[in-house]
Amino acid sequence: MTIIRQDDLIASVADALQYISYYHPLDFIQAVHAAYEHEVSPAAKDAMAQILVNSRMCAEGHRPICQDTGIVTVFVKVGMNVRWEGDLSLEDMINEGVRQAYLHPDNVLRASVLTDPAGARQNTKDNTPAVIHVSLVPGDTVDVAVAAKGGGSENKSKLAMLNPSDSIVDWVVKTVPTMGAGWCPPGMLGIGIGGTAEKAAVMAKEALMGSIDIHELRARGPSNRVEELRLEIMDAVNALGIGAQGLGGLTTVLDVKILDYPTHAASLPVAMIPNCAATRHAHFVLDGSGPALQTPPDLSAWPEISWSAGDAARRVNLDTVTKEEVASWQPGETILLSGRMLTGRDAAHKRMQSLIESGEGLPEGVDLAGRFIYYVGPVDPVRDEVVGPAGPTTSTRMDKFTDFILEKTGLLGMIGKAERGPVAVEAIKKHGAVYLMAVGGAAYLVSKAITDARVVAFPELGMEAIYEFEVRDMPVTVAVDSKGVSVHETGPRLWKEKIQAEAIKLIG
Repeated sequence: MTIIRQDDLIASVADALQYISYYHPLDFIQAVHAAYEHEVSPAAKDAMAQILVNSRMCAEGHRPICQDTGIVTVFVKVGMNVRWEGDLSLEDMINEGVRQAYLHPDNVLRASVLTDPAGARQNTKDNTPAVIHVSLVPGDTVDVAVAAKGGGSENKSKLAMLNPSDSIVDWVVKTVPTMGAGWCPPGMLGIGIGGTAEKAAVMAKEALMGSIDIHELRARGPSNRVEELRLEIMDAVNALGIGAQGLGGLTTVLDVKILDYPTHAASLPVAMIPNCAATRHAHFVLDGSGPALQTPPDLSAWPEISWSAGDAARRVNLDTVTKEEVASWQPGETILLSGRMLTGRDAAHKRMQSLIESGEGLPEGVDLAGRFIYYVGPVDPVRDEVVGPAGPTTSTRMDKFTDFILEKTGLLGMIGKAERGPVAVEAIKKHGAVYLMAVGGAAYLVSKAITDARVVAFPELGMEAIYEFEVRDMPVTVAVDSKGVSVHETGPRLWKEKIQAEAIKLIG
């Protein structure tokens, strides 16, 4: 019988979560680099360059890859010969590890977990509780897989109860475009097939704990139907031309991971959960000898890639920019922003709309006329930082506020990640505004352009408060111009046509 000390589990969970906050899995870095080398779409290649540069910066600086440091998911396999030394429950041990990791003073991680989700939505301030899956297995060890799952990719999860005769590949190909780019491709797709609805969803999440190995599978050839599906789905999804960050390109997914389970004769449950460009997971085993700590990787494994905006980039002063100037910006154009901008996410937009509708008006310091707002919830700063990693959040969540805010405040532009929906695009066109896109998964790189940050409203909202940022040469792309042209529509359409044309050539 093995004795496992509760402090060893707590320390191992805390160490794993700190580790994955700034170290990508090496298989992921290798896969992104291979996709970068293969990519011919300039916009997608540029996005992957930023992701790779950001990853190396985070590995060197021990700061989060993404500002969204995720909700913690843990899969625990407890050997039936294990005896615990301690007075906490297994869930309490894991949550104490989460608490210690997210409050670590040298690398503060963003607390994103809220209680009372259908009501007050109060932040727990330490990112607990984790979502924990426990199974009892033969043996005398405790096997733990830990992940931190960002909200942008988690929100794109899909579940379908297909008919047994339906094609899983067809469902995936039809469904992936509806996910938009808010899951920050390129990434992985985890797919669970069979069981029941909840079993399929858990399998899809657990599948994402695996390493990227589809290239080895392709080289040796599939040996069963699940392996055939992995290759079919990967090829079919990449043929959609969605590309990195949804800008159009050759690589949308780096791997497709599948777990399956027996199911009812009348059923075919299928769940699909994407992992984003901030893929974060780690594994350890406790055997009674002490905590199981992660081994830092060799930084020479990261590719030597540099990134710059290029000579063609347009420099813009946010303090003097005009509507006439914005009207000249072209879809896909690279812009370097300098000057002052405000920030605001879901909670802030809801609060602003309520204040305007009540007649009370916006707080002092929140004058949006002629200004830009950045959809971000930054990580708290440490050491000499003015702000922690501050990458964009998914912009579609603000779509329902867009027309109201543009009309009532005179806001000129918005900055976020991924596409805007039809309602927001129409509002942008109607008001002659603009939407700019920053790269999701490059939060630390983006934060280096922020030279000053202060909270100007709603401090009680924590990371969802309204800040004023001072930025210098912050890189963004014109994603929706003042005429309503969206690169997230034109880019994937163009690259899908190119991929199809090339396939026809090869067949011919």
